[in-house]
Amino acid sequence: MQLFKNKYWQLMMSPFSIMYKWVMQFRNHLYDIEYKPVFRFDTKVISVGNLSMGGTGKTPFVEYILRFLVEKGYSKKVATLSRGYGRKSKGFRIAAAEDLPNTIGDEPFQIYQKFKNDAVVSVGEDRVLAIPSIIFEHPENEVIILDDAYQHRSVKPNFSILLTDFNFRFYKDFVLPSGTLRESRKGAKRADVIVVTKCPVDLGKLEKEQIKGNIQRYAQKDVFFTTVKYERPVATVKGNEPDKNIVLVTGIAQSQKFKEYLVEDGFDIVKHFDFADHHNFTFREIEEVEKMANDVNADIMTTEKDWVRLIYMPELSKSFQSKLFYIPIMVQFLEDEKSFHQILEDSITRA
Repeated sequence: MQLFKNKYWQLMMSPFSIMYKWVMQFRNHLYDIEYKPVFRFDTKVISVGNLSMGGTGKTPFVEYILRFLVEKGYSKKVATLSRGYGRKSKGFRIAAAEDLPNTIGDEPFQIYQKFKNDAVVSVGEDRVLAIPSIIFEHPENEVIILDDAYQHRSVKPNFSILLTDFNFRFYKDFVLPSGTLRESRKGAKRADVIVVTKCPVDLGKLEKEQIKGNIQRYAQKDVFFTTVKYERPVATVKGNEPDKNIVLVTGIAQSQKFKEYLVEDGFDIVKHFDFADHHNFTFREIEEVEKMANDVNADIMTTEKDWVRLIYMPELSKSFQSKLFYIPIMVQFLEDEKSFHQILEDSITRA
């Protein structure tokens, strides 16, 4: 996210950003007039996405929607569809017991581990082909949640949720390569609702109104505010409790907030191994992390997304596992949660 803050880079890259923006606007126009084919399905389709590259919290929000739908009686009647970023397989695939993070991707695998008894979890690069495959294999399905699909214009969703990170709001950002936006800020108008994620818990009413005003300059839509709720650490080996001295391992888009939470919660981060998003850990890296943890007599802390990649590595020793903990996260609305639920439910039940 350094590019987001680098004014010199923005100025230098602005000609390329203008060209890229025009290309994306023309592409979107072709979909708007349906010169490019747009497919609609009888099964309800919910899209969760963003305008920017990287970590706005899409996977936790997909999980949030899944929990809500399961509680509303859609257990066994809901599916998720992701691209499966970072997987070694290709094409359409429905998650099954034999799958691992490298066959379906770390985030779909994380979702599958939590919801395999209530939802169909699938991956596929081509959403237009994948959706009929889900319907064919699971005709009982009533709702499909598309993960990271805001720019996939070939599928027309029944309900589109646009996420924007509080710390990197789209109306302050610029189109690639000057900034991190995949398309113009005006693309926000395609959303049905806009959710500001990762907000401070104590976000004041005045600042909320200012943010809403800035967002609604681009899209006259309902705006909701959510924060990240960190759960207590979970041990890989049941019964273990984490030491306050930790070696931190992350392979996520934005690790700083996670790091700050751990410090605020009383952990002393002796060393932070900070890798790129969806990083595939190597045996040498695992050895280095374990050596550091042993040298400083610390436990190893990571995110849930990183944990699902680490724990299924055949090189992971029992000693490493005994030191390994992760922090689950959940989405928490700051206000108006019932209003969001009603809008979401109406989008599914209306003809």
